[in-house]
Amino acid sequence: MSNYFLYARKSTDDKDKQVHSIEDQVAVLRKLAKKEELNIVAEFEERQTAKIPGRPVFNEMMSRISAGEAQGIICWKIDRLARNPVDAAQIQWLLQRGTIAHIQAYDRSYYPADNVLLMSVEFGMANQYIRDLSSNTARGLRQKAKRGEFPGTAPVGYLNNPRTRLIVVDKKKAPVIQAAFELYAKGNSRIQDIAKFLFENGVKSLYGNEMHEDRVKFILTNPFYYGHFVYKGELLEGKHTPIIEKQLWDKVQKIIVKRGHPQSETKDPQALCGLLTCGECHMAITAEERVKKQKNGNVHRYVYYRCTKKSAARCLQPYVREENLVADLSTLLSQYAMPPVITQYYEQRMKEDEQEAGKVAAQAIQSLREREREIDSQLERLTDVYIAQDIERESYLERRRTLMSEKKTIEEQIARLGRDGCAWLEPMREWIKDASLLAKAATNDDLTLKRVCLKKIFGSNLFLKNRRVEFNPTKPYASLREARENFEKTHSIQLLAGGPGFGPGFTASKAAVLPLDDPPKMASPRVGSCCVVAGANLSSALLLYNIDNKKSQLLPWVGRVFCRNCPDLL
Repeated sequence: MSNYFLYARKSTDDKDKQVHSIEDQVAVLRKLAKKEELNIVAEFEERQTAKIPGRPVFNEMMSRISAGEAQGIICWKIDRLARNPVDAAQIQWLLQRGTIAHIQAYDRSYYPADNVLLMSVEFGMANQYIRDLSSNTARGLRQKAKRGEFPGTAPVGYLNNPRTRLIVVDKKKAPVIQAAFELYAKGNSRIQDIAKFLFENGVKSLYGNEMHEDRVKFILTNPFYYGHFVYKGELLEGKHTPIIEKQLWDKVQKIIVKRGHPQSETKDPQALCGLLTCGECHMAITAEERVKKQKNGNVHRYVYYRCTKKSAARCLQPYVREENLVADLSTLLSQYAMPPVITQYYEQRMKEDEQEAGKVAAQAIQSLREREREIDSQLERLTDVYIAQDIERESYLERRRTLMSEKKTIEEQIARLGRDGCAWLEPMREWIKDASLLAKAATNDDLTLKRVCLKKIFGSNLFLKNRRVEFNPTKPYASLREARENFEKTHSIQLLAGGPGFGPGFTASKAAVLPLDDPPKMASPRVGSCCVVAGANLSSALLLYNIDNKKSQLLPWVGRVFCRNCPDLL
């Protein structure tokens, strides 16, 4: 006679729910075994969901079946045994091998010779049911949260109402929680003091002890008490009754941040740290603050910058006072500031170029749209020819592919011209704006502003050596400084010409613009009463020669050739 194991399971560990479920299963299955004359040698009861593998009672039963202690299983339904593919596969495999000779459910029986497809379908339906249940539960909880109903256990000071399934105020503990917030908001109590206050007033842990500090801090930082709650990382407005006001909660948060995580003070010397490197060992430059207190009560603060001396080689560079370093940097900034008269002139020229570029872009767009219409017509004619069977399918597809590719390219060109028709002027406009603000940064006491401006001019090419600042500016700013140094105001010439600088190339009809990397050649003769173009574009600048002053000049490019001393456009 075969031996059987009786297996009964419910899907929750909560002893207050479905208590009679297992008892009813066991009672019915015992009657079924007696009716079918099945010998039950052991009974297994489990209160755990079957949606994931790893049930201890189920695993024990399967191990004993594999050991030969029983040859069959009695259960309420097949889904009591498994709702996941891992456990289902184990049962099906043992049944096919004959280790399990019979599975008796309340409504039907399963044998090794049965069609495995039917059992697979039943196990699949059980697995899908639990998946749908999980998805539907999660969706229901999200909708509940969106309605302002907290989908979880009520925090301390509130209660879950089982009848309405809403959260209501706990009239005994709510006043204590409110008093705890007010006590901590005074700023004289610690988290430990609040935990003791709650314990003395009847608010205790689950086991009747004093609450842990982390739990008390969670209460003090929980937005639930002023009417909001956090669900899945999102702060939502709740429908429950607040215990405290938002103002009190904000005050408590400030005290927690101040007392629990004090913020380190930012010091002014840090403004220039990271800007310079040592000119000898190329290590970083750091700052130190020294305070000198005199007998008469005066306090003097001194800031020194020095090399960190972290290199293996010995660095002998001395300290430098912040006042001296700032003075050098301010002087350096003033040397790269663009004069207002040049700024205004450039802005005016850029406006003209922008208008001209808009017209050119509009003409180009019109031409491209005409070509697009031609392609549409060609596609229609090509289709007509193919329908009339005057062209082979391979030729038709190849020609159509070519036309469609060209049409797509034209569409992208139209979109780019409409969006970025004058985009090539933006880098120049930004550079002029930055250069014009350097004079203000040089006279301003804001070290952070000086740092930002110096970073734009020099990048990481600022060095401190022998208490002096050494530098290597980028090309646009180097050209601007060259222009300021080589020309006086009375003989200044503003020459603007095209090249591979900020925008598309342009060569004036009367001026010779020679790339510096081309072989040397003579420039064109006199083009104005006072100047000629002696050289050409260097990234974003032009080398000019002033006949009257016998000096050369480098200026950034904007797109035209113009001499301020001459009435003519060169």
